[in-house]
Amino acid sequence: MLTKRGATRRSGARVGLGVRALRSVALLAAAFAVALSARGQQTAPAPQNTPTTTQTPSPAQTPESPPPTAPNVTAAPPGTTPSSTQAGQTPSTSPGQLGLDEVLRLANAQVSGLRQAQLNESVAEEDVRQARAAFLPKVTAPFDYIYTSPSLGLARGEPRVQSYIANNAISEYQALVSVAGDIDLSGRLRAALARSQALLDAARAGTEVARRALRQASTEAYYGLALAAAERRAAEQNLAAAREFENITSLLLSGGEVASVDLTRAQLQTNQREGELEQARSAEEVAAAALRVFVGYEQARAIAAADLSTLAPLPGEVERFTAETVKRRPEFTQFEAQERAAEQDVLVARADRRPQLSYTLNGGFDTDSLKPARLKEHTGGSATFNLSIPIFDWGAARSRERQAQVRLQIAQNERAQAERGFAQEFNAARVQALSASTRIRLASEGIRLAEVNLNTSVARYRAGEAQVVEVTDAQTTLAAQRLAFFQALFDYQLALARLRQAAGQ
Repeated sequence: MLTKRGATRRSGARVGLGVRALRSVALLAAAFAVALSARGQQTAPAPQNTPTTTQTPSPAQTPESPPPTAPNVTAAPPGTTPSSTQAGQTPSTSPGQLGLDEVLRLANAQVSGLRQAQLNESVAEEDVRQARAAFLPKVTAPFDYIYTSPSLGLARGEPRVQSYIANNAISEYQALVSVAGDIDLSGRLRAALARSQALLDAARAGTEVARRALRQASTEAYYGLALAAAERRAAEQNLAAAREFENITSLLLSGGEVASVDLTRAQLQTNQREGELEQARSAEEVAAAALRVFVGYEQARAIAAADLSTLAPLPGEVERFTAETVKRRPEFTQFEAQERAAEQDVLVARADRRPQLSYTLNGGFDTDSLKPARLKEHTGGSATFNLSIPIFDWGAARSRERQAQVRLQIAQNERAQAERGFAQEFNAARVQALSASTRIRLASEGIRLAEVNLNTSVARYRAGEAQVVEVTDAQTTLAAQRLAFFQALFDYQLALARLRQAAGQ
């Protein structure tokens, strides 16, 4: 009996040693496969913003093989630019990648609100030319021929007499060179010129406002594409980690070390990550289409933005903006010009109740015959001066003056409201930029902790000390931290762009 028991123990020990030896070999093979897979991920080119095919799972690994950890996505400390290793990406240039300056240059050349503002500025320039021309005399050359029938009831042999008392002859020929103009006694022409110049200044300021609005919209579209691309890359990393864990769970299940429900939960995690990746790809395509509209690209042309993880905050980047710079906004120049134009409207309306003086100078002939003798007799010149004194118009001119004064008050009220709104925009953008900078730091630390948590959870799960739910929760936490990191970077860049606009830069 003892001999049989001893033989049984020795046989079981040999079996155990054989199993452990097989597990050690499998562990080394799995580690080698993971190293090759990680090396392939580091050297792979950056994916484009076009949908890519789903990657196939890695070769099967033994239960003892360590799970592949997610790439270390951390943010550089404020004031430094994170490297490609920190972002989990190798430095590469995607097809169609554009810088922000190039995007702004292309956007300015497209048909947009900026082009409309430039056309309005051209219209205002022509108004100024017309107002200046009003001071100069107008030269015309009227040529007239008047035929009047003979008077009725004339006796035979009686001289022919015209039928209308206003005519000098039966046939009248007029050929004159006329010079006419206004003498600005009332100041109406001067006020009209000043109003046109003020409106031109307002139009030029409006052009700058439209240019800044286009810049802001283009910047938001650019960083929107950068965020969508970063989220797509993060979704690809999350999906790769979920697939590797599904492979590990499948191997553990085949060895009888876990229940089948663990594999089901791992598969559900992979399915969820695939859905997130598909959603990220569609969001990237939508963001790329929006940016193409600003730069004038066809929908089939590739376009990409810079890597969002390289756009870390710089030290003192937000603090250098102060509330005093808000006064530099072109909107204030526009408001001042509009107020000057409204003041000149008041003067124009007031001039309608003052005397108006005009003149007309004529030179040429007014004759009843084109024969040389008669033509010479009726050739000469004339001058006419007209002084018009307003007396009573039922209060229409005074009403126009009051109306112009109300428009001036409206312009002043709009400026006061805009000043408060601009101050609020500056404060909001500054607070958002500072908050986003803090969130970037917290999310970077959160990614590091989430990676440690995931590695620990997987190790505990392999040792049989944790449930599969702990691993899936750790994967979800890491994915959420990655999204929070990129969202904070996006919010910071947008808040910084809005802060520049609010500060008049």
